[in-house]
Amino acid sequence: MADPITLAPADLQLPSFYRWEKSQPNKVFLTQPIGGGKSIDITWQQAGDQARRIASWLKSQGEAQGWPQGGTVAILGKNSAHWILADLAIWMAGYVSVPIYPTFNGAALRYILEHSQACACFVGKLDDTLALKDGVPDGVPLIALPLSPDNINGASWDNLIAISQPMPGEPDRSGDELCTLIYTSGTTGNPKGVMHKFSAMAWGLKSATSKGRVQMDNNDQLLSYLPLAHVAERMLIEQGALMYGSRIFFAESLDTFVQDLQRAQPTVFFSVPRLWVKFQQGVNAKIPPKKLKLLMSLPFIGGIVRKKILAGLGLGNCRLAAGGAAPMPPDMLAWYRDLGLDLIEVYGMTENCGVSHATVPGTLHPGTVGMPYAGVESRIDADTGEIQMRAPCLMLGYFKDPVQTAATFTPDGWLKTGDKGLVDKDGCLKITGRVKDIFKTSKGKYVAPAPIEDLLVTHSDIEACAVTGANFAQPFAVVMLSLDAQNRAKTADGKAAITESFTAHLKAVNAQLEAHEKLDYLTVVASTWSPENGFVTPTFKVKRNKVEEAYGPQYDNWGNQHKKVVWA
Repeated sequence: MADPITLAPADLQLPSFYRWEKSQPNKVFLTQPIGGGKSIDITWQQAGDQARRIASWLKSQGEAQGWPQGGTVAILGKNSAHWILADLAIWMAGYVSVPIYPTFNGAALRYILEHSQACACFVGKLDDTLALKDGVPDGVPLIALPLSPDNINGASWDNLIAISQPMPGEPDRSGDELCTLIYTSGTTGNPKGVMHKFSAMAWGLKSATSKGRVQMDNNDQLLSYLPLAHVAERMLIEQGALMYGSRIFFAESLDTFVQDLQRAQPTVFFSVPRLWVKFQQGVNAKIPPKKLKLLMSLPFIGGIVRKKILAGLGLGNCRLAAGGAAPMPPDMLAWYRDLGLDLIEVYGMTENCGVSHATVPGTLHPGTVGMPYAGVESRIDADTGEIQMRAPCLMLGYFKDPVQTAATFTPDGWLKTGDKGLVDKDGCLKITGRVKDIFKTSKGKYVAPAPIEDLLVTHSDIEACAVTGANFAQPFAVVMLSLDAQNRAKTADGKAAITESFTAHLKAVNAQLEAHEKLDYLTVVASTWSPENGFVTPTFKVKRNKVEEAYGPQYDNWGNQHKKVVWA
């Protein structure tokens, strides 16, 4: 396939930044909340001044300490304006950035800092600093970003700004240079460092924003709240703002998210399906679905209701919204479309900069992730059913892991995604499960758990779940309750109501499954699955091996209770 997406030098990260620094110096680039409902604005010119000063310090420090040319510098912390500025400074100084999830424990933090051979680490907003105590190797200096905890033992960003001169000119990086190591969240072992060059990330964004896809410009407003250590947020928010000169707002906390969203009024907004479901459930709790449908069917009044609901969600100015990481329920897509919000599905992974497939705005292909982006080739392996793709946005490989790199590519250079899929009559891709997640029951039937889990989590009381049952007659599910459901389950009446609701939900889910896929029962576990205790990744994907390890010894006992809903 001929590649219709080409890069100009100005499309690369630093040249893009310099363009906006010169052409719109006084326009706000970053808006950072600082507590108490207040925020600070940083213009493109101010961003350039700060990034250039830190770049000068990094360069001089590297020369004094003998850091290797093109060495790595890590960024640990929640999303913030200075997270972005630290990334820019690292690139300007000639280094490679290594983003790290703020929820990683000390062992995971140490592994990444040692494995990536980080020369230094920026530390930003954190809920606590426990991971720093045993997670930072000796000799790795820390730089405390504004809004970081007070007890960071390291240099201060503000002090370094005061003592450093701005790096002059427009220091550039070749498109073929290594830009970043993005560590996967580790669902099956230690995180792997995905190597991406500057041109791969720039090409990926340009493909995703090509004609007919997600159009962006310098009037766009974006809200950054999903982890910047994840490829989706890094591409859409950081890379999108750099290429198109957009403004980034940052969320302050989970408690202020609604207010953060309303303040930002994003024009392009990405979220995981779970949040889109919660938005819908929140509206339904205030206006019963039947009443809402009636109101929206009325002339004039329907338009007012739609605008009021979207404005209440903070999405009144959103012209395009997207969801990914898991399938979007078709009825939910239709609900948002009826509201006037074009909600598309996207598909990608860290290894391809998150750029592979997406549904096209203005079309409706529920149950699929649409067609390949411009310049992306896709195919289904005839033997395994695995989705494979190739494009200029593919990774260079896994850092210091040539064996795993070779295993992830076919001999002719296609990326093995690990996902199973099929292409429908319209040319749209449908994800049917994970190649390695499929298990066999004692009846010799294969079960793909992911699609069943996607049906289960549409229940508002189910925060996360894992379908399992290898070598059992029928599969079953382990379920974690939402926080609200956990509170209600503390009373006998609340527990009984949840049991009744789950029984009905299980029946509805099973009605959509083949005989060998039907779930025997649901087990509700009391513990909360979190990144800290290792049950889920920082992006809240359930670690199946951890579930099997923790609950496997209880499977026989659960099944012997002969109940549709078991409370562990």
